[in-house]
Amino acid sequence: MIQKSIIALFILSLTACVSSKKFKNLQTENDSLKKSLSNCKQDLSDCEQKTNEIISEYKTKSAGHQSALDARDNKIKSMEDQLSYLQKTNTNLLDRLSDLSVVSKAGAESIKKTLDAINEKDKMIGEMTTGIQRKDSLNLALVMNLKRSLSDVSSEDINIEVKKGVVYISLSDKMLFRSGSASINDQAQSILSKIASVVNDHRDLEILVEGHTDNVPISTDCIADNWDLSTKRATAVVRTLQTKYQVDPGRMTAGGRSEYSPKADNSSGEGKKINRRTEIIILPKLDQFFKLMTPEIK
Repeated sequence: MIQKSIIALFILSLTACVSSKKFKNLQTENDSLKKSLSNCKQDLSDCEQKTNEIISEYKTKSAGHQSALDARDNKIKSMEDQLSYLQKTNTNLLDRLSDLSVVSKAGAESIKKTLDAINEKDKMIGEMTTGIQRKDSLNLALVMNLKRSLSDVSSEDINIEVKKGVVYISLSDKMLFRSGSASINDQAQSILSKIASVVNDHRDLEILVEGHTDNVPISTDCIADNWDLSTKRATAVVRTLQTKYQVDPGRMTAGGRSEYSPKADNSSGEGKKINRRTEIIILPKLDQFFKLMTPEIK
């Protein structure tokens, strides 16, 4: 009987030890979970702050685009007013022409030709107005799609804007290339993939890729000078868009601008950094646009 009691006490003691160990393990696990929860809350806070910054920047730039669209709408309204005035003048002249019994046949024919020319110009103005509205809408859609696709890229490394009626994508050299090199790095592949995805959705547009450098001279076994570097970088981007992301090469042009089209003063390090860039310019087909600008008047 005593031996059984001793065994029971031994088993009870062993159970108490195991329970204490489990408790400590659970307490350690609980502390770890609390720390993980704290870290998650901090990450969530940081994410919310970054999201608010992106939204704020987007709203500011959207306001700028809206201002530009309002200015263009005012210009279109002015052109429409001119068109309306010309149409009224045309109608009045036709009415007066029918009542002029003293006008010679040659004079009447001359007036008729003048009126025909005015009608052609009216048609041209209407076509140009429609073309401008369509182009502005397309540019806005392109900018919005590009910014949405590239929202995770730092604004220091990429800038998207409408300038001179076309869309400019400016990429910093450090995001695409190593210093003094024309070989595209791995980081740039994701960026070019997203740009290619957007331009492949608009196959009626053309693409001009321009390489730009600062004014620091360069001369290596592979690079002759800044002209050579800027041209090879533009060609590398075009070749990547074609071979890896199936952008039609017939739509693309590559060119180097060397140091001769700076965006900032090269006298400072910050200015040189801004000037070292590659620009992807999305253009309408110019032959179609110029046909609207120069209609044939007989």
